[in-house]
Amino acid sequence: MMKLSNMVKGLASDAVAKSLIQNWEHDEGTLMFWRASSNFVYAFEHKQEKYFLRFSYDQENSFEQITAELEFMKYLKSNHYPCVSPILSVNEKYIETVQNSERTYFAVVFSSAKGITLNENITEVQCEDWGRSLASLHQLSRVYEPSDTKRSNWQDILQKINDMLQRYPEEKEAIEELDILTERLQSFPISNSNYGLIHYDFQLDNIFYAENNRAFSVIDFDDAVYSWYAHDIVTALDDFLGDDMNLDNSQVKSFLKGYYSVIPLSNDDINQFPYFQRLMKLYRFSKLLWSLEGSEVADAPKWLDDVKLKFARVRDNLRREFQGQR
Repeated sequence: MMKLSNMVKGLASDAVAKSLIQNWEHDEGTLMFWRASSNFVYAFEHKQEKYFLRFSYDQENSFEQITAELEFMKYLKSNHYPCVSPILSVNEKYIETVQNSERTYFAVVFSSAKGITLNENITEVQCEDWGRSLASLHQLSRVYEPSDTKRSNWQDILQKINDMLQRYPEEKEAIEELDILTERLQSFPISNSNYGLIHYDFQLDNIFYAENNRAFSVIDFDDAVYSWYAHDIVTALDDFLGDDMNLDNSQVKSFLKGYYSVIPLSNDDINQFPYFQRLMKLYRFSKLLWSLEGSEVADAPKWLDDVKLKFARVRDNLRREFQGQR
């Protein structure tokens, strides 16, 4: 989730994307805006194959963290895990850096994922395959050793939340929630079997299903962090668990069945689920505060008011949840 003020500037023109795409082989006239969330993403074609250009401001990401992201993806691919591949530029680089008078941009290009997107009507069989896919990723993560820079970890997330809430001392319930979760998470055991580099956004919009071999191809590793594997499960199932942490939901049960078929989960892992859900909500709350900062933009496009209203509504609902827990 980027600052809305940055999103407005980035969407005002395709000039940056058109400049960046010159670093990769592409078919002229095929560059097209795809989406903007934590990054700007454009689709394009080269020799009738589809690719995706992703770029962000240095304020939103760092060169070192993107390097670590790509290294993990290349490791997964080398172990036959189905995820998209980073593509070398014409300069033989995976990351291109472009500067103008105002900002520095980091850009990467990825191959397209094979398969179809699924929605909340996902079948129990597909949910089982989904859980198996995440467990297979965690299995590879257990033995992964980065060569240089490591991704951020759960403590960095807590620090980001703290840094943001320090600017909002009136958010007393959120600050108290952070204190509770910090103390609780620090008590969780860490071992090679329950902790490692997680995807952290293994939701349906980031995975593509191939019916013929019942496999998912995975995208968007830019949020990957070191944390407990149970944390990744809760984040993946966010749209299905509900606030009551309903593990009897048929889709949730099928997901966990698929996960168990690769990696067993202990009762301690399951008992940690509610705390990871609370952390997810608190992190989302802090990111909404961040995104809305400075969003009073002169001559703003119409869509900005709609997005601000949506973000503010989610922020306020989360705030009421924190208040209700006290």
